[in-house]
Amino acid sequence: MPNATGLDSRPTFAIETHGCKLNQADSSVMARDFVSAGYEMVEQDQPADVYVLNSCTVTHVADRKARQALRSARRRNPQGTVVAAGCYPERVPNELRGLYAVDLVVGNMDKASLVRQVTEWRGEPPVPCAIGSDSVPLSPRLLRIRASVKIQEGCDQVCAYCIVPKVRGRERSIPPDVIIDHISRFVGDGYREVVLTGTQLGSYGFELPGMDLPALLGRILRETGVERLRVSSLQPPDITPELLELWSDSRLCPHFHLPLQSGSDSILERMRRRYTAAEYRAAVDSIRHNVPDVSVTADVIAGFPGEGDGDFDQSYSLCQTIGFAALHVFPYSVRPGTSAAHFDDRVPSEVKSERVQRLMELGKLQGRAFRSSLIGSVRPVLWEEGRESGGDTEWRGLTDNYIRVVALALGDLTNLITSARLLTQEEDLVHVHVLELPN
Repeated sequence: MPNATGLDSRPTFAIETHGCKLNQADSSVMARDFVSAGYEMVEQDQPADVYVLNSCTVTHVADRKARQALRSARRRNPQGTVVAAGCYPERVPNELRGLYAVDLVVGNMDKASLVRQVTEWRGEPPVPCAIGSDSVPLSPRLLRIRASVKIQEGCDQVCAYCIVPKVRGRERSIPPDVIIDHISRFVGDGYREVVLTGTQLGSYGFELPGMDLPALLGRILRETGVERLRVSSLQPPDITPELLELWSDSRLCPHFHLPLQSGSDSILERMRRRYTAAEYRAAVDSIRHNVPDVSVTADVIAGFPGEGDGDFDQSYSLCQTIGFAALHVFPYSVRPGTSAAHFDDRVPSEVKSERVQRLMELGKLQGRAFRSSLIGSVRPVLWEEGRESGGDTEWRGLTDNYIRVVALALGDLTNLITSARLLTQEEDLVHVHVLELPN
């Protein structure tokens, strides 16, 4: 049967992923399932027999981007099957079913059966292991060179502004043996770095006897050949001496993403966050005391309902005092279905915009200061891709402590980890000299 390219071959699929690393992990699993069912993976902007959007719905902007992506996919694939999957359809499935561009709507709770639903819709029974393998071939652009592995799903915290608990469900942990198997398969496929993802990583193992996040990390380091292991996001109460001791193993990347959201205790309480500003700062201090050259990054929300000038000043001051390696700033966005959507004391748009701008400018200054502090040092770099530049190849990669770097080098560095000396900074990139070259 001809596929979307018009050739007689296996049917093709493309997956576009929006949002968090948890979605990236889900997309990796879906890609494996499609390949095992006899499909061939193509780039997301190419014609495909099946196009899947793994969507985000954390803000109205995310919803708009999802609708745009689905309409673009229909234009590329007029005869193909277009699937809206993930958080957006989990929140408002009927809204997406009403879009002309969408054939199938699959929420988070049904992602595990997505490939089966697609094959049934298309009237083409799957062909298990059609290529004699259940692994997805490496593709630098499609799957990159780092793999996201989901260890935990769902959230029980129900922060006032967040829709995630409604679209991801209650907290539940992936059994450690399953995680070890997934990581080992990625390592066997040639991946150098694995990112552990979840909604509340610190709660991992609460329902598994004798298991928690430090125990899981220990097992992964002992039982797999992973070269770099990155933990995607933690909360201040998760930062314990037992956890930080594990970072004596150089395979654990010295990068901690610790969402702040606000530096005002009254706003944190209203958001239903489970820490105070002082506890947040203590967690950062503990991280920096125990992990050399660590980067600490954060999220902060500007303009949450009830945020007065004094509350914002406290947030700004705390960010200024801590000095982040990167600061991700978000204006508060109303999400129907959250308790904050019913708060009446909203911050005027112009005030919110001014606060966002101030925090973003602070974040840029702090990012440059962090990168400058490491000029002259040597860091391991995982190289991602090369681009032709004036007859030379310009390679781009990521250090273990989350600095984007660029280097001119001969040879193919794709998916290699080498030592590199940080030389000069330009915008968000640091130019480096590669100290180890491939044979």
